[in-house]
Amino acid sequence: MSRFVVTSCTINDGLALAHNNISAFWTDPSWVLMWPGKTLDQVIAEAVRRMPHNLLMEPTWRRHQKAVDTRFGTIVGYARWILPDANIDVPAASNQDAVWPTAQVPNVGKEQEREAASEFAAADWSYNHALDELDEPILGMKSRLMEGKHYLLLDYLAVHPDNRGQGIATMLVESGIREAEKLGLDVFVHALKAGLGVYRRVGFTLVDQIILDDSKYGGKGECGAYFLVKKSRHQNTVQLQNS
Repeated sequence: MSRFVVTSCTINDGLALAHNNISAFWTDPSWVLMWPGKTLDQVIAEAVRRMPHNLLMEPTWRRHQKAVDTRFGTIVGYARWILPDANIDVPAASNQDAVWPTAQVPNVGKEQEREAASEFAAADWSYNHALDELDEPILGMKSRLMEGKHYLLLDYLAVHPDNRGQGIATMLVESGIREAEKLGLDVFVHALKAGLGVYRRVGFTLVDQIILDDSKYGGKGECGAYFLVKKSRHQNTVQLQNS
């Protein structure tokens, strides 16, 4: 049996996912600049409050996966995928909810939904919005590259720093690639520099990049965004909703 397995998430994973995800992004110097005066533990604590609602949001389009260490049952990695805003023609899929059901978060009762939404709204997620100036050209480039196309978007990938270098990120990415092949979709990702090696090893091609100067915000002067695509070997079977 493999030491690590990729499986679906539930809202009960919120605590472990928040710890994994925020710890992972805390290793990126540009990301840490968003949280002046806050510690890693403080940001994790607020992320814990937000995570259940995040997992329940937009269930038609979002898919979530976790990587688990089978020795201890601990979560060591996470990926969030977003289906294209289109109807996908696959066998036995009568609606969008039937696409990739193994990566859907199970439904919960209305009371749990309300509690999750309430905790999300109450969380202190205030950060340094001055850095939005860096996001604008990055998001603009991403929008331009994705415009008019239908990708399976790898929207979020995080492996706890204590568990890197063990193939966990590769497992999560390859799991999504396999699903994309079934659907006839190319995969798109906006990557940080640290993740380039993983994506290139599994066949992604760099299609564009932008390097920005974050020194005036206290950074090291290099905030990079890299956009990559993994082409499907099968014909795209996406059908526009208004077709």
